[in-house]
Amino acid sequence: MRKEYDFSTAKQNPYVKRLKKAVTIRLEPDVINYFKALSTDTGIPYQNLINLYLLDCAKEQRRLALTWKKEC
Repeated sequence: MRKEYDFSTAKQNPYVKRLKKAVTIRLEPDVINYFKALSTDTGIPYQNLINLYLLDCAKEQRRLALTWKKEC
């Protein structure tokens, strides 16, 4: 290893905007099992599949159709 390095001609990382951020999320076991099974079929890691699915939902601006029951 060198004692000093010259970074005067270094370029900024072009992929810095594409870096993923680690988060903690609670998912139902059925959801995890679904994506793990899909992972086995596709060969894509299940966490990547979850990310791809959520990214697709965000890009398409999909919204859940939620209805709440009124309390009696």
